[in-house]
Amino acid sequence: MSLAARPLIEADLEPLRAILNAIIAAGGTTAYEDPFPPEAFRAYALDGPAVAITHTVLQDDRPIGFQTLARDPRLPEGWLSIASFTRRTPPVPGAGRTLFAATAAWARARGVAAIDATIRADNAGGLAFYRSLGFTEYRRHPAVPLKDGTPVDRIATLWRP
Repeated sequence: MSLAARPLIEADLEPLRAILNAIIAAGGTTAYEDPFPPEAFRAYALDGPAVAITHTVLQDDRPIGFQTLARDPRLPEGWLSIASFTRRTPPVPGAGRTLFAATAAWARARGVAAIDATIRADNAGGLAFYRSLGFTEYRRHPAVPLKDGTPVDRIATLWRP
């Protein structure tokens, strides 16, 4: 099994949208609750105004996940927001780390001041993943309601290049 990361290209959009929509459908880990239609996913991951960069992780040349860095007006100048999604069935060990190596190199080369990962408090796997990369908690957003009204804290974590 060979893993590699590169910037997202248009041909990656549909396989990656399918991965994200499957994660959304499974529930419990992402703040996204509605599936992405094609044009919304394109704007989210490839060419929307907030996109700084999106990397695709490939397993034997097949897209199996992605990681976005995006501008968020709620964050300080020079900070970007990160989101990571990889295939769950079956999971691919090392896919997230492969993505972050490319993302971190890109951020360092461009003088990004910090990267924010805000994660649902009930997403133990996501919290552990970002913690393993050196992200540290800096803020908690209590009781952010899901669509059904269920309150779930969000934990904001920070990584500095």
